[in-house]
Amino acid sequence: MTLLFPGSFDPFTTGHDDIVRRSLAFADRLVIAIGVHPTKKGLYSPVQRKADIERVYAHEPRVEVMVYEGLTTDLAQRIGADAIVRGVRNVTDFEYERNIAEVNRRLTGIETILLFADPAHAAVSSSVVRELMSYGKDVTPFLPTNDETEE
Repeated sequence: MTLLFPGSFDPFTTGHDDIVRRSLAFADRLVIAIGVHPTKKGLYSPVQRKADIERVYAHEPRVEVMVYEGLTTDLAQRIGADAIVRGVRNVTDFEYERNIAEVNRRLTGIETILLFADPAHAAVSSSVVRELMSYGKDVTPFLPTNDETEE
């Protein structure tokens, strides 16, 4: 089974790592796809983000990282994904992700699997961590430990 995990994936937050580990529990292949919006700029480039993610999962041959622009459903069809994986880290995420799942299904028939992060990481938002980092704040409490990233 091939799963597509799209979005602005941040390899430095425990919530995203939870979703990757849970996906790999039943997937033969997981494609982490970094969405590039034509007009929005992130804190660092998609090329830098891709390289960072590849370093985090260098030990896992079933993980592939790619950068894409456009609709997630188009990418899912292009790579032959069986389903799209969306990470749910808190209640607000759930409502949004459920709506995205319904749109994806109606547009293309591709199902979406909503996976919850570990409850210990559920409130961690990668956008909050990135914002704290941009202000020079210590984000260590929100980052995965070596034990978590080496599993």
